[in-house]
Amino acid sequence: MSAHVIADDAEALVVAASLAAEFRAGASARDTERRLPRAELDRLSVSGLLAVTVPADHGGADVSAGTLAEIFRLLGSADGSLAQIPQSHFAYANVIGRQGTPEQRKFFFAELLAGRRFGNAQSEAGGKHVQDIRTRLEPRPDGSYVLTGVKHYSTGALFADWIPVLARAEGDRLHVAYVPSDAPGLTVVDDWDGLGQRTTASGTVRLDGVPVPGDRVLPHHLTFEGPQLHGAVAQLLHCAIDAGIAAGALAEAAEFVRTRSRPWFESGVETAAEDPLLIQRFGELALEVRASEALLREAARSVDAARADLTDDTAAEASLAVAAAKVQAARAAVEVSSALFEVSGARSALNSLNLHRHWRDARTHTLHDPTRWKIQHLGRFVLNGTRPPRHGLL
Repeated sequence: MSAHVIADDAEALVVAASLAAEFRAGASARDTERRLPRAELDRLSVSGLLAVTVPADHGGADVSAGTLAEIFRLLGSADGSLAQIPQSHFAYANVIGRQGTPEQRKFFFAELLAGRRFGNAQSEAGGKHVQDIRTRLEPRPDGSYVLTGVKHYSTGALFADWIPVLARAEGDRLHVAYVPSDAPGLTVVDDWDGLGQRTTASGTVRLDGVPVPGDRVLPHHLTFEGPQLHGAVAQLLHCAIDAGIAAGALAEAAEFVRTRSRPWFESGVETAAEDPLLIQRFGELALEVRASEALLREAARSVDAARADLTDDTAAEASLAVAAAKVQAARAAVEVSSALFEVSGARSALNSLNLHRHWRDARTHTLHDPTRWKIQHLGRFVLNGTRPPRHGLL
């Protein structure tokens, strides 16, 4: 695959806006038919968008967190499933920048610039909690490893060239093994049946004695031994997807009311768009969307500030700013995508229109991690000055 190399933030945003407009046109049909977006992901790869965080000294654009968040917001406004697929791609590209050796960075950044895609094999089912990782990396005498385990919710794995696998090695310490998708013993199962984000193919990855060279393993546990932005960046992208879903739902609701809704007979107006009660409700929903976008931008600025001067204090501020943005964006996505039916009327509930995809995508995506714990950490900091934990989910 030959990929374009994006030069800077401005070009990245132009490309993202263009692709979002292109992807929006087929989003409903892809969801209805559960048609997996292989062609659309190839377009993302060829466009160069998937390599925009590659550092400048490796030939990349090294875009700001604000630009990366806006890319995801634009994609999320077009297709809440498609936007979710590359989220882990960027999270695990970030691990390479943080923990990779010079040789590993050189190799994998070249892969990204060539349009290669990272998937995700992180979460597991059946454990005590989300961080109860049981997948094992067993060392061999020659310095390589054998990887064994089962992963679930593996968004992006079905479409990936490389599948980063979160596993425990010596001393139960977390590592990431970067495994090629055609590795022997690796199986990706398309068994995702979520009510929303239907085309993410977030299914199962089985790892049955997968051989892994030693130079394809990174010590992820080191990420959390000092101030870090791994969690803040990953959560910022989740936040951007939610904000995008909210904006997309609001835009589709407005278009429906302008072109297809009938005014309530008591309103005394000729069109639904003139109904003062509907105008009031759209204003309320617009406030929710604007608030989510404003907090997203503020969070991205905090992440960029921490990147420039990474300390315990700046990392904590970035995590808290992202937490606040994520709470608001999640609320906006669920509320606006539900209110779409309230403002549009009975016709909008027709299954053939598939307007419910916005709510299904919002409801599914906002279950990734509980916002109630983000509020907890905000409150702990305000009252007691307690910095948020370094567990990678905040």
